[in-house]
Amino acid sequence: MPNGSDPSTLALVTAMQEFSDGDAAAATLAAGIEARLREGIARRGRASLVASGGSTPKRLYQLLSGADLDWSKVTIVLADERWVDPGLPGSNETFLKTHLVTGPAAAADFIGLKTAAATPSDGLAEIEARLEHAPRPFDAVLLGMGSDGHVLSWFPDAQGLPDALKSDGPLAAAISATPSDVTGPFTERATLTRAALTDAKFCALLISGDAKRAAWGAAAGPGRIEAMPVRALMRDEKIDLQSYWWP
Repeated sequence: MPNGSDPSTLALVTAMQEFSDGDAAAATLAAGIEARLREGIARRGRASLVASGGSTPKRLYQLLSGADLDWSKVTIVLADERWVDPGLPGSNETFLKTHLVTGPAAAADFIGLKTAAATPSDGLAEIEARLEHAPRPFDAVLLGMGSDGHVLSWFPDAQGLPDALKSDGPLAAAISATPSDVTGPFTERATLTRAALTDAKFCALLISGDAKRAAWGAAAGPGRIEAMPVRALMRDEKIDLQSYWWP
């Protein structure tokens, strides 16, 4: 499929799986991710999981962190990060270490994206070096989506978005987003790229609420990828995106 923004191009969208509540969605996805990590360990001796921040996957992470896996053979990679140090408000790394990389899962290797560099652009070389240690293609990827159609830190028409949307090339990109209610004060971000997710064994999009369901529906229709960047995943034949929703 093309990389660009042909407004006539329709998404290759699978059906939305609907759940009555967040607990049901979390239990289903936690079991699915656990199975894929187990398969990755059996197949190549190590497995990899890309995990996102935000409140939506909290219950899923709490379930998954207790899974009976050899977590020492799992690498957990942060999907994207606000450019704030761990421990400060907004840190996705802190969220994951609190809710996922804990209990049995604390034995996993963890790859964060925040560096000591002043800006995400300055930190890209170090981030790329970290990501080289992650088994790829990823065995499981868990993503969320904003009501504006952003996924990871791919914000609509953001500075750096073209680099993030490339289907080949670097594994990480620096994003400078236009301030909005969705970004809050955290407009400077580091993010995995579309290229990093290529050929992932399992890629799940977890969303909740009517506003995000409406955004998902709009993204599944025609329109520019840059206006609703989740379309890049919906239209990519090398990324098997599965969507999960509850009210």
